Amino acid sequence: MQDTIVRILSEIKNNPELLLTATEATDIVNDVGLDSLQMINFILRIEDEFEIEFDFDHFAYEDFQSIGDFMGFITATQTAS
Repeated sequence: MQDTIVRILSEIKNNPELLLTATEATDIVNDVGLDSLQMINFILRIEDEFEIEFDFDHFAYEDFQSIGDFMGFITATQTAS
């Protein structure tokens, strides 16, 4: 899951270095630096890749604190589906 998230982030940021440097502790907002449009594209790509649909009523900034936190959110969303 982490490799897929990092690959998508790398493609959206057009930054192949992320493939080598992003870890579970990487902050998606502050370290990767997604702007609002990139964030929307990222969410849509994650939903497509993992065949899930996020419930934005339960979506919080804390879910983006790190790639690890986001993986937890994806897993919880998959479990709830």
